[in-house]
Order: sequence, then C-alpha cells, then structure tokens
Amino acid sequence: MASRKIFGVKNDLGLGINALKVLQRRYLLQDEKGNVVETPSQLFLRVAQSVASVEKKYGKKHDAKKFESEFYKAMSRLEFLPNTPTLMNAGTKVGQLSACFVIPIEDSLSDIFESVKWTAIIHQSGGGTGFNFSHLRPQGDPVRSTGGFASGPVKFMTIFDKTTEVIKQGGKRRGANMGILRVDHPDIIEFITCKSVEGFLSNFNISVAVTDEFMKKVASNGDYFLVNPRTRNVEARQNAKKIFDLIVENSWKTGDPGVVFIDEINRKNPTPALGDIEATNPCGEQPLLPWESCNLGSINLSKVVKNGRINWRKLRSLVRLGVRFLDNVIDINKYPAPQIERITLSNRKIGLGVMGFADALVKMNIPYNSEKSLVVAEKTMEFIQKEACRMSQELGKERGNFPNFEQSTWAKKFQNMRNATVTTIAPTGTISIIAGCSSGIEPLFAISYVRNVMEGTRLHETNADFLRLSKKGGFYSKELIREISKNGSLQHIGGIPRHIKRLFVTALDISPQFHIRMQAAFQRHTDNAVSKTVNLPQNASPDEVKEAYMFAYRLKSKGVTIYRYNSKRDQVLTVEIPKKGIDERQLVADSEFGGGCEGTVCPH
Repeated sequence: MASRKIFGVKNDLGLGINALKVLQRRYLLQDEKGNVVETPSQLFLRVAQSVASVEKKYGKKHDAKKFESEFYKAMSRLEFLPNTPTLMNAGTKVGQLSACFVIPIEDSLSDIFESVKWTAIIHQSGGGTGFNFSHLRPQGDPVRSTGGFASGPVKFMTIFDKTTEVIKQGGKRRGANMGILRVDHPDIIEFITCKSVEGFLSNFNISVAVTDEFMKKVASNGDYFLVNPRTRNVEARQNAKKIFDLIVENSWKTGDPGVVFIDEINRKNPTPALGDIEATNPCGEQPLLPWESCNLGSINLSKVVKNGRINWRKLRSLVRLGVRFLDNVIDINKYPAPQIERITLSNRKIGLGVMGFADALVKMNIPYNSEKSLVVAEKTMEFIQKEACRMSQELGKERGNFPNFEQSTWAKKFQNMRNATVTTIAPTGTISIIAGCSSGIEPLFAISYVRNVMEGTRLHETNADFLRLSKKGGFYSKELIREISKNGSLQHIGGIPRHIKRLFVTALDISPQFHIRMQAAFQRHTDNAVSKTVNLPQNASPDEVKEAYMFAYRLKSKGVTIYRYNSKRDQVLTVEIPKKGIDERQLVADSEFGGGCEGTVCPH
C-alpha cells in the first residue's frame, strides 16, 4: 500500500501523526518555498551516510557502507536517535551536529559581547548554550575605565536572553540557555529572585552552583562569605540557611532556580588538569569545560524488551553502535568556532543515554515507583556504561586515544580511551516524540491527553500499552479514555483494576523522593549528569522542595530541577478549564512536548 502524505510528508516509515508534524516543522529538508523535499527514511539515510563516511578517514572504506546500513537501520527502526542538531544538519551545508556548548563569560565588556556573538552563531546552528556568570563583578562595583559602576550578572544575562529571542535555533526551534551563578557571589540574592517576574529571562533555565561548604553551613545554620570575583575580597556575610530557604521559596513559586552541586561535578571531572567545570548545557545533564561541546544520542529502551525481559545482546549491539556513531560525529562536525573545535577534539566527549525507560518498565510489568524499577535502572545503566567504555577503549586502540588522555583520570584505569566521557542521560523531548516513546528516564506524564498538533487542530493521544491492556482486560471504553484525559492519571478513576493503576503511574503520582532515587540510580553509572525533573503537584509545600534538594545532595546528584505544577503561567502541559460551550476540562499538551521539562526551557 502506498504511503500516505500527512502535513505534506510522505509517511514511508509508518510514523505517528505527531512524529510527522515534528519532523515536518524541524527536521526534514525543505525547498526555498518551504515545501518538504525529504521523507523520514531519506532523513535517516542522509544522516547515516554523513556519519558513516568518517570510516574512510581511518582507512576502512569497506566499513563505510556497512555502518551506513547499520546506522540507518537503528534510526529507522527508532532504536537509536542522535540529538536534534545531528538530525537537522548532518549532510547539509550547516554541518553543525552538537547539542551542548558552554561559553565562558569573562569580566570585560569586549569579552562579554564576544560571548554574545558566539551564542548567536551557536543558536543559529541548532545548539544550546550554558554560562557561568560568576566571574562578572557585582552590581555597583566600580569600573575604572569609565569611572562608572558595573551592571552585574543579571543585567548582562538579559542581553544573552534578548539575543536568543531574536535568533531561533537553526531557524527551526527557539534557543535555550543555562545561567549559573555561584552561591558565594555578592549578587546571589538578585540572581535567585530574578525569575519571580513571569517572562523575565524566558530563554534561560537558571541554577545556583552550591558548594559542599555551603551545604554544611545550611545544616549547621551557619554563616558564609560573599566574595567579589574581581578583588577576591569578602564583601558580605550571609546566613546559609536564609539563602537556601530563598532558593527553595523561588523554586517552589516559579520552578527557578534549580541547583547544581558543583563540587560533586568536579569530583567526577575526567580532566581535572585542564581546570574546573563551571557550567552545564541548558538542561543540566552535560557539564562542560569553557568552550567545550558535546553530542548526544539515546537508545530507545522500549525497543530492547522482548517477552517481558531486556534483550541484553540487542542492547549491547546498540550501545556499541551508538558510541561509534557519536565518535564519528566529532570528526564530521563543522564547529562554529576554532576554540570550540580545539577543546572538543582534545577531549572527544560523547553522551550516550536512554529514552523509553518508562515504556520499557510497563512492558516488563514493573511499576515505575517500585524497588524493582530501581534495580532495573541501575542494572541497565551499569551495563550500558561498561559496554560504552569497552567500545571507547576499542576505538582508542584502533583510532587513537583522545589527546588529553594522559592528563585524564582514565589513564590510571585503562591503556586506551577514545572519549573523555561516554554516557549522559538527556531529557530527549522531540526525539522521543519521533521515536514514539517516553522521554529520557522520566515516568509517563499522562495516560491520555489532547495534543495541539497545529493551530486549530487537536488530537487525542492515549498510551498504546494502556490501550492494549485495557482492551485485553475488558475494561476499555471511550468514556473511560475521556475521563482519563481530564487530568492524565488513572488513580482516582473507578473500573480500572488495581494492578493496572499501579503499573501506569504518572509523574505527579510519584513522590519527590522517588524521583530523586531514580535519578541517583542512573547517576551512579553515568559519566556526565542525569536530566530528571522532580514533579510536584500544585498543592505541594515549600518544605517538600527543601527536602527534595537535601535528599538529592545526600544521594550525590550533580544537580536537581524541581517543577511544581502550575508554578509557571506558560507551561507546555496544562489542564484546560472548561469554557462556555465546552463540556469538560481536558489535559492539553504542546505540540512538541515529549515528557519532562513541563515548565523549563528544554531544547532537545
């Protein structure tokens, strides 16, 4: 049967309607008039050909065709997908394939605007940027060259925000930034509270870089010092608990700021001789050195479950293929700046992760918020980490170690390593929509809901596994689906078997402590960091936010993002209240919402 055209796209891989819409809007090549000139299979073939061509560089022309076929199969079967810039730009003139960048911000006007320039160029090519503004002198500090006074970090952040606003990433998606400030910067109170006004710095996620010393002072109700980064002099003394409570209060109110545990990040820094890591990418899962970039890819775990069990042989094959693919991307990439190319090629960081974890648990008949799911999470990620390291070692022996290998922590463990890092857990977002699976390691965000596919058009979406089991169990009805779509959860609906309710828990059905335990289970076997939103219901208290932060610190998370439902007016998942002429309320999702990141700036 001929493939149907939907949204002007020939559906030659039998993808879902929302996947096709996302592909049409962002990924498929278009002519000058905006007409789609590529099918989904052609997109994956374009990417596979481009990435596999690197094999020729290492004298293996015969392998180029072989890996082109393997890369294509993994992508077209939705078993593995790389980050958005690779899908958008591989095999095109743009050729910029990395998702994550960290741009340093130094304390001079010329340096700041040089960073603004590179931010614009990176966003134009589809990347996301992270910054640490802690080197900027505080507001009111004297500026000798002009006789004036400094504006401070928050004011300068508005310039980066406005730049992002006017330049869509790759012309196809809005830009995304992470802004970080150390907890001991004199402007820390202004930073913590800056997003309390809705719409301010709307293209930024912000996080406070908290130290071990600060967390000790919080526990003891002690004071700590605020230090001017220009003079290194102590400018003030603050009570740590007061500042921590302010972080908690604003996170509860607005979802910002999050926190990054900067000392834990640097304890796991694989190249400490090159300096400290100070910032991350927009969603916090990729800590990077100044000017460093990284490319990501995710394995769809729902595709490796067979007969209720993980197919370890298939997973091993996908891990090995994913590492090779991402290492090839480093070589084929067109870097936006020479300093980015230099350090990226010197460390060759990659971030292989997962998506579809919640779907995989359902297929294994394991509730997300159960002790068994934590065992599965840790066992699965430990397996991925070990296999990814083994593949990187093989590539290191075959192609050469990353140039900074001898200065790295890897040199004490292995003789070879191609990549300074191999694993990252990203939020995935739009690539999970393409794959038709749950986002990253997030739980299901709703069982049934309405999605805004395009202006004036809405479609009901219901979890395929729930549909299958409800029909098999004899309790399916259109009325039931309509009832579920009012808020997405099964927990307070009659007529559904108890074990089904237990299996199909959603993000807001899960305690914040369990969200963090799941993040920690994956973090224990992940080189970089783990993107995970701790979802809280609207009626959650500030104390619950505080407890979540403290618990995350104790479990050695590298950072944590908390989002209380409806704490932002503009969120991508919301319960729509009935209007005149509408019979009942319904849960409505934005067209590109893939789960997680409900109220944060999520570029993936």
